[in-house]
Amino acid sequence: MEPFKILLYPLVTEKAVNMIERENKIVFIVDRKANKKQIKDAFEKLFGVKVEKVNTMITKDGKKKAFIKLKKEFKASDVAVKLGIL
Repeated sequence: MEPFKILLYPLVTEKAVNMIERENKIVFIVDRKANKKQIKDAFEKLFGVKVEKVNTMITKDGKKKAFIKLKKEFKASDVAVKLGIL
Protein backbone atom coordinates (compact mmCIF):
# COMPACT_ATOMS: atom_id res chain seq x y z
CA MET A 1 0.00 0.00 0.00
CA GLU A 2 1.08 3.57 -0.60
CA PRO A 3 1.75 5.80 2.43
CA PHE A 4 -1.05 8.22 1.49
CA LYS A 5 -3.55 5.36 1.41
CA ILE A 6 -2.47 4.11 4.85
CA LEU A 7 -2.31 7.44 6.74
CA LEU A 8 -5.64 9.11 6.04
CA TYR A 9 -5.53 12.25 8.23
CA PRO A 10 -4.20 13.52 11.57
CA LEU A 11 -6.59 13.73 14.48
CA VAL A 12 -6.77 17.20 15.99
CA THR A 13 -8.47 17.15 19.37
CA GLU A 14 -7.46 18.69 22.68
CA LYS A 15 -6.29 15.29 23.91
CA ALA A 16 -4.30 14.64 20.71
CA VAL A 17 -2.55 18.03 20.94
CA ASN A 18 -1.65 17.31 24.59
CA MET A 19 -0.10 14.00 23.48
CA ILE A 20 2.06 15.87 20.95
CA GLU A 21 3.40 18.17 23.65
CA ARG A 22 3.71 15.77 26.59
CA GLU A 23 4.29 12.27 25.19
CA ASN A 24 5.92 12.92 21.77
CA LYS A 25 3.02 11.12 20.05
CA ILE A 26 0.92 11.96 17.00
CA VAL A 27 -2.56 10.55 16.47
CA PHE A 28 -3.68 9.59 12.94
CA ILE A 29 -6.79 8.02 11.48
CA VAL A 30 -5.48 5.18 9.30
CA ASP A 31 -6.78 2.61 6.85
CA ARG A 32 -8.70 -0.10 8.69
CA LYS A 33 -6.74 -2.89 6.93
CA ALA A 34 -3.27 -1.46 7.69
CA ASN A 35 -1.18 -3.21 10.35
CA LYS A 36 1.27 -1.57 12.79
CA LYS A 37 4.32 -2.32 10.62
CA GLN A 38 2.72 -0.71 7.56
CA ILE A 39 1.69 2.35 9.59
CA LYS A 40 5.22 2.71 10.99
CA ASP A 41 6.86 2.37 7.56
CA ALA A 42 4.43 4.82 5.93
CA PHE A 43 4.94 7.44 8.66
CA GLU A 44 8.75 7.15 8.53
CA LYS A 45 8.72 7.40 4.73
CA LEU A 46 6.42 10.44 4.58
CA PHE A 47 7.93 12.52 7.38
CA GLY A 48 11.57 11.38 7.52
CA VAL A 49 11.49 10.49 11.23
CA LYS A 50 12.02 7.29 13.24
CA VAL A 51 9.05 5.72 15.01
CA GLU A 52 9.52 4.03 18.38
CA LYS A 53 6.09 2.43 18.77
CA VAL A 54 2.62 2.29 17.21
CA ASN A 55 -0.56 1.53 19.14
CA THR A 56 -3.90 1.16 17.36
CA MET A 57 -7.55 1.02 18.30
CA ILE A 58 -10.88 0.83 16.52
CA THR A 59 -13.22 3.70 17.43
CA LYS A 60 -16.95 3.37 18.05
CA ASP A 61 -17.72 4.64 14.55
CA GLY A 62 -15.50 1.96 12.97
CA LYS A 63 -12.40 4.03 12.17
CA LYS A 64 -8.90 2.89 13.08
CA LYS A 65 -6.89 5.30 15.22
CA ALA A 66 -3.09 5.02 15.43
CA PHE A 67 -1.01 6.51 18.26
CA ILE A 68 2.47 6.99 16.78
CA LYS A 69 5.28 7.55 19.31
CA LEU A 70 8.45 9.04 17.87
CA LYS A 71 11.98 8.27 19.03
CA LYS A 72 13.57 10.75 21.45
CA GLU A 73 15.77 12.41 18.83
CA PHE A 74 12.68 13.50 16.85
CA LYS A 75 9.95 15.87 18.01
CA ALA A 76 6.27 15.27 17.34
CA SER A 77 5.74 19.04 17.49
CA ASP A 78 8.00 19.47 14.41
CA VAL A 79 5.85 17.02 12.44
CA ALA A 80 2.69 18.72 13.75
CA VAL A 81 3.95 22.08 12.49
CA LYS A 82 4.56 20.56 9.03
CA LEU A 83 0.98 19.25 9.07
CA GLY A 84 -0.43 22.60 10.24
CA ILE A 85 -1.75 21.23 13.54
CA LEU A 86 0.28 23.59 15.76
